[in-house]
Amino acid sequence: MNDIALHITQIGQELPAGTRLVAVSKFHPAEAIMEAYEAGQRIFGESRVQELVAKYETLPKDIAWHFIGHLQTNKVKYIAPFISLIHSVDSEKLLSVIDGEAAKCGRTVDCLLEIHVAQEESKYGFTPDSFREWLAGNPLGKYPHVRVRGLMGMASLTDDDRRIDREFGELKRLFDEVKASGKVDASVFDELSMGMSHDYRLALQHGSTLVRIGTSIFGDRGY
Repeated sequence: MNDIALHITQIGQELPAGTRLVAVSKFHPAEAIMEAYEAGQRIFGESRVQELVAKYETLPKDIAWHFIGHLQTNKVKYIAPFISLIHSVDSEKLLSVIDGEAAKCGRTVDCLLEIHVAQEESKYGFTPDSFREWLAGNPLGKYPHVRVRGLMGMASLTDDDRRIDREFGELKRLFDEVKASGKVDASVFDELSMGMSHDYRLALQHGSTLVRIGTSIFGDRGY
């Protein structure tokens, strides 16, 4: 068993039922992705549209591609025909563009709404309070070609586990609040994407259903 396959297996054994691994393959070559694929991995995460499209065109079509980076509105059209899940919807403008491009493709695109809980200015997303205010206006009914599946967030990049734990806890409480609010379709609002290589074990303690792990599988970025 090669290193990538071994890492896939080891991480998979840690995940509780109902939690799935998103292998973050950004910056890594198709050969590395195929090693993970041959080990049984089918969900891969990318953060650059051009790179994602190139990999989609050359790799097996049963891969579920997740977009996990900051998505520019003018690039939505390139991934709308095939993307499985967009984790990083950080504005209503982006949601509207995704809806329009999905309609052109005759698809309904699954999305997560990105919430900013980290103590870092560089992160994108709604703040919890701005998100509550926005959601109170029942905006989602305007976008029939988007299916909001849940929330995504990143904790602060820090060695302070207590801070990370607080931030993941805040995101989980917001997820539960929104699911019970009547403002989303609770029957499909079931995904909570949080946790990366350095903090996914803490995310699992707060009910993460999707962990986004790259370095612990593929090593440092390939290029």
